[in-house]
Amino acid sequence: MSKNSVTIVLRAVISIAILVGGVGTMVALVKSRKPAPQIDTPERALRVDVIAVSFKDVPVEITGLGEVRSRDVVQIAPEVPGRIVSVHPDLEIGGLIPAGEVLFEIDPRDFQARYDQSNASVSQLENTIARLKKQYSIDQGRLTTYESTRKLAKAEYDRVKRLYEKDKVGTQSQVGNSEMAYNSANDALAQLSQSVDLFPIRINEAEDSLASSEAQASLSKTNLERTKISVPFDSRVKTVSLERGQYVSPGMPVVTLANDSILEISVSLPSEQASKWLKFEKSPNPSKNAWFGNLTRVPVQISWSDTAVWEGSLSRIETFDQDNRTINVVIRIPAPKALNPISGTQSLVEGMFCKVTIPGKIARNVVELPSESVGFEIDKDGYKTVYVAVESPDDGQLRLTTKKVRESHITEDSIFVSEGLLEGDLVVLTRLINPLPNSLLNTTQYDSAETD
Repeated sequence: MSKNSVTIVLRAVISIAILVGGVGTMVALVKSRKPAPQIDTPERALRVDVIAVSFKDVPVEITGLGEVRSRDVVQIAPEVPGRIVSVHPDLEIGGLIPAGEVLFEIDPRDFQARYDQSNASVSQLENTIARLKKQYSIDQGRLTTYESTRKLAKAEYDRVKRLYEKDKVGTQSQVGNSEMAYNSANDALAQLSQSVDLFPIRINEAEDSLASSEAQASLSKTNLERTKISVPFDSRVKTVSLERGQYVSPGMPVVTLANDSILEISVSLPSEQASKWLKFEKSPNPSKNAWFGNLTRVPVQISWSDTAVWEGSLSRIETFDQDNRTINVVIRIPAPKALNPISGTQSLVEGMFCKVTIPGKIARNVVELPSESVGFEIDKDGYKTVYVAVESPDDGQLRLTTKKVRESHITEDSIFVSEGLLEGDLVVLTRLINPLPNSLLNTTQYDSAETD
């Protein structure tokens, strides 16, 4: 064996010896280690507030928000054209104008001339009819005279003709003259009869013309009256777009007036909540229209910025929004109640955005819980989750579990539960974030009065 081979073998033996020695040392150390002492750590309890479930009947209050508006808002537009010659001194935005006063006046001169002309035509036709009727009466009397004259002329003609033909008394000229007299009398009677027969037609035509002229005179009078535009009710001016000297055309809106004698608020409510809790009249809907029944006109409380409270009444259902599944109900407030709040001194006016509280039906057998004690998520069956403290059958201590509950309705601070809980259940009020199931609880119990 060469010197190099001996060196390699020697190095391998030394390495193996070192490795075996290290392993032996490690095994000896492990066997000589003493076990760590066991420490018994007690289970820590979660401190929570709880409330015992107690069912009761609760009157439901439905709340919503809405903007105050005037019930009647009217756009004023002139009905005749012309130039503005006068404007009411208070015709400006926010101005108050009593009913019956003239808002503005259009130049009446052209309309006055047409009215006078129409009246003159009426008078002329009335005189014509009177003259025709009088002449008709006179000519009817003349018919008798003309008939007598014709008879006399006929008798004279017959007499002269007979004397001439039988007795040879007289001349042919006398016979011709008497015949001419008879024919003249006969023609005069025929002409007068024809004239009398035409009088009723002429009178009817004149009366028709009179009716047309009277209609034109009435229209002229109406147009003359339309040159003065008056306020139909005690009004507040919302918009104005005219001034003295301006030319206006029919149908062009120039003023918007609001009637603040009755105010309204349209409040949007979830359709499910509204149909469940709003009070409807028990009598059937008298209308044959396919629409909601009549609401019970219950008193409604209206508040604005926590500075004033007014009373109104539930009026009607205004619209149904099929996209948002909401119902708009209308609250009506007469001016005396708008001017005299239940609390505060501010008057209720158009444009205020108010909170409305509507008394609804009675919720039967529900339990009131603070909103923070009920989970936000809703399962496919419509249930939410609450934490409940229950006595453990193993150690008799209160431990954490969950229950599924169905919501009856909600208010600003509370949720009312109708299903899922039993009388006496201890519902956890403390907000817990991802607690361990069956956690030990250290509870402080409150009653419902203390949680309000």
